[in-house]
Order: sequence, then structure tokens, then C-alpha cells
Amino acid sequence: MLNPDGPDCGSTDFSIGLPEGRIAAQRIDPPGGAAPGSSVMVFLHEALGCIAMWKDVPERLVAMTGLPALVYDRHGHGLSDPMPRPREPEYLDRESFDVLPRVLAECGVTNPILFGHSDGGSIALLYASRHPVRALVSEAAHVFVEEVTLAGIKQAAATWRETDLPQRLTKYHGDKTEALFSAWADCWQSEPFTSWNMEAALPGVSCPALVIQGEGDEYGTKAQVDAIAAGMSGPASVMIVPACNHIPHFQASDLVLPTVAEFVIAHS
Repeated sequence: MLNPDGPDCGSTDFSIGLPEGRIAAQRIDPPGGAAPGSSVMVFLHEALGCIAMWKDVPERLVAMTGLPALVYDRHGHGLSDPMPRPREPEYLDRESFDVLPRVLAECGVTNPILFGHSDGGSIALLYASRHPVRALVSEAAHVFVEEVTLAGIKQAAATWRETDLPQRLTKYHGDKTEALFSAWADCWQSEPFTSWNMEAALPGVSCPALVIQGEGDEYGTKAQVDAIAAGMSGPASVMIVPACNHIPHFQASDLVLPTVAEFVIAHS
């Protein structure tokens, strides 16, 4: 079912209670409801993202695929409770191996189809290295730290200081905004994080993957994509999006979303 212009999808907002704090979540169902036993697409946002910052991307993919979706805000993001602890260099492992499994269990999701962007892409790959996943979409993910990544974060920090970026992010994250930005920028630029590398986990990823990156991604080079595709044990399809930077699902949505939908349908 590839139907980009179908009726509106239905969505339900809810929360997931975890010991370290509440997580805000949203379930999106296709018109007419999801078929029993349908695969569930799970959307994993970027480092400064949240449910609302996906805008209409989940709804569009639900309409195009006929599959339901789960979207949630990690702690410290969006409408979820604040981060329960200072950001540590192992935060992606914790999100992948501790938090995400509990979120999926609370929502009754097994063998999900993961769509992760940036940090969310890294989380998708790490989760899939240890848990059953039907398929995954890795968009602008990182598996090691590059100089271009650090330069991009340094530029983002300057933008934070010199523009209205704090105000623009505050409408999504409220009074958690400054702590969230500092946690991201400070952690990635810290000395312990310079040696961060998750390539050793990639052979555990045996599901089919669609690996997407913008040709002009300001936070990573094609070396990230090459490492993911070569390191996985499952089949990987690579999509390098021309004239596109770090957010292909927005910057090239008319090209990227149908490709994602076709991939999801093929593996649902």
C-alpha cells in the first residue's frame, strides 16, 4: 500500500511511566486502523529532536505504508520528564540497551521496524545488534566521531549563542532546552567521547537496513555510511541524497519518504 494522499491518520498521545521519569509518546494508526499483527514503525529522533519536530513525517509514512507508528520523546526532550542524570559518554548505549527495550515492552511492540535519525539512527543500529528487528532505516547516523562532526557541533554552539536558536528550541522542549543543548554539545566535544566508536556492534545487526545520508551532511561524511553497510551482517541498501544536508526526510522528502515507504512495505 503506497498511498501518500489517503485519508487522515488517527493519533493518540499517551505517556510511559519509567522509574527514572515519564516519557511522552504517540501512537499513529492508518485510516481504518491497523491490521491485527501489523509491524509497527518506531521513530527515534535526533539529538535535539522530539515528537513534534518530526512534523508530519510519521503520519505520511503511516498513510503510505498502511502500518501503525510509535513516536516518543527521550528523557530531556519534548514533553518527557528531564534527563534523570548528567549526560555520560555511554548515553547512546543506555538509550539503546536499557530505555528503548522498556519503551517497546510497555507498548507491546515486538520485531519493530525502526526509523532513526542522527542519534536516533545510532540508537536503532545498537538496539538491532542485540534484539529482533524486522528492518531498520538509519538516517544520518554516526558510528564513530569525525572531525566534521565536531566542527558541525562547534558551529551549532556558535549559532546557539548568536541567534534565536534557544527561543526556537524552547517551543519544543520548554525549560529543559538549555540543559538538553548543553548535554549534547558538551558530551560530544568532551575528551572521553573523542574515542567513541560503535563499529564493534554492527555485525550483530542482521536485519535488512536502508542507510540514508545527505551528500552535504554537515555532521558526517560518507565514511559513516560505508562503515555501517560494511559492518552489518544483514543486507544494507545505501541511499546518498544529492543536494541535501543532515535532514533528508525534510530537505528531500519527496525523494526520501517514498523510498523509505517502499523499503518498509517490502520488509513488513
